[in-house]
Amino acid sequence: MAEDYSKLDTINVIIAGHIDHGKTTLLQKLSGKWTDSHSEELKRGITIKLGYADTVIYKDDVYNNQKKGKPIRYVSFIDAPGHEMLMATMLSGAAIVDGAILVIAANEGIRPQTREHLLALHAKQIKNIIIIQNKIDLVTAEQAKKNYEEIKNFVKGTVAEKAPIIPVSAQQDVNIDKIFERIVEIPLPERDDKTNPLFLIARSFDINKPGTRPQELKGAVLGGTLKKGVLKVGDEIEIKPGRTIKEANQIRHETIKTKIRNLFRGSAKVDEITPGGSVSIETELDMSLGKTDALSGCVASTEGNLPEIASKLSLKYELFPEVFGSQIKTEVSPLKTNEMLMLSVNTTVTVGMVTKLAKNIMEISLKIPIVPFENNAVGIARNVNGHWRLIGYGNITI
Repeated sequence: MAEDYSKLDTINVIIAGHIDHGKTTLLQKLSGKWTDSHSEELKRGITIKLGYADTVIYKDDVYNNQKKGKPIRYVSFIDAPGHEMLMATMLSGAAIVDGAILVIAANEGIRPQTREHLLALHAKQIKNIIIIQNKIDLVTAEQAKKNYEEIKNFVKGTVAEKAPIIPVSAQQDVNIDKIFERIVEIPLPERDDKTNPLFLIARSFDINKPGTRPQELKGAVLGGTLKKGVLKVGDEIEIKPGRTIKEANQIRHETIKTKIRNLFRGSAKVDEITPGGSVSIETELDMSLGKTDALSGCVASTEGNLPEIASKLSLKYELFPEVFGSQIKTEVSPLKTNEMLMLSVNTTVTVGMVTKLAKNIMEISLKIPIVPFENNAVGIARNVNGHWRLIGYGNITI
């Protein structure tokens, strides 16, 4: 039976950075789990979907797998894709974390998605950042020092200006223990377990293996994090926007209601979940409803406690001075009415048209409705030369 670490201090940490800078290898060293399990990821050698892994840090931990001393912190890692075409996926992961590890390969330095991921962390208001100067085994001491100074200049004036920079070789197990030390130092955010629960769904899936007997079938499983409140086994919950239904060329969304059958923190079954960490909810829903992340981007709560879904939003926004992520330096031009933007809200991504502009306030009509919450951090992207590029951030006003 899996050990129950549900009472430990728990945080979510995203691992971000440019493609091929060693994020997934680093996560394997930190957690013992290889997160690239999707067949296309294995074939192409890149992370396409969000990867997840959990680990426990111990008091006298020189290397996590030795499990020395008293367990002191439970960490849920999220491996974000670095490829430019998967920025929306990275933003979805950033919505559910308390801290971030930004990986920069010493042999390649600052790359387009390094810049864009740092902006994404800023857009999602993540301030607890650890910088990993990876692949130091591939450069000379002089090159490593030069790269270190480049990183210091790169983060100057950003949310990562005071972030520690740890030289690491993930492949050679160099300084992995130093990363654990810094993760333990990330301050726990204030947890609200008194108000109505809010569960952000980052993934959904069917856990049944082919050939499972009908009486042994499990319901659809929701993966994500509880932002506030408490959820218990047996609670009746609702999921919004819920199921997408197309009728007579019209699309509508139907709220889904179900009951919590089981709760899991990592592989440990628990009776209730509180805010913090990645957790899974096994529901009584037909397993087909959870397949292929069909419910990712939705939110869940106990019945009657979620706002109505919205197809229009008002945002207080701020634009970055330039577009990052591409090789060509481009200034961010002012927003225009009738232009299309991509918004990252909680763990979902939607597209909408700007309908009204005032000073730092925009109103936008959405193609895909969302569940709005006051002051939610939103990433704003614009289509630049055929690619969605992060151009700013904002907060929902209701």
